[in-house]
Amino acid sequence: MKLKTFLLTALLAVVYVLHQDFWNWKEAYPLIFGFLPIGLAYQAGYSILAAAMMAVLVRIAWPKLLETIEPEARDPRENLS
Repeated sequence: MKLKTFLLTALLAVVYVLHQDFWNWKEAYPLIFGFLPIGLAYQAGYSILAAAMMAVLVRIAWPKLLETIEPEARDPRENLS
């Protein structure tokens, strides 16, 4: 359990550090696909990485307690037919 927590925390830290893209601030070139500035392409790739990380976190670290569904209390007047 502790190894899984450590790995997920490390993944989160790596994605956080990658978000600080200070190396793309001063230069718009090279253009990706001939029209997309490198900084914007990096942010698009980062967004895909962040979405994948969130999918991993939900799949692995989501508390099972939140998935238990209790039956709703039914109103006895509902079945009057």
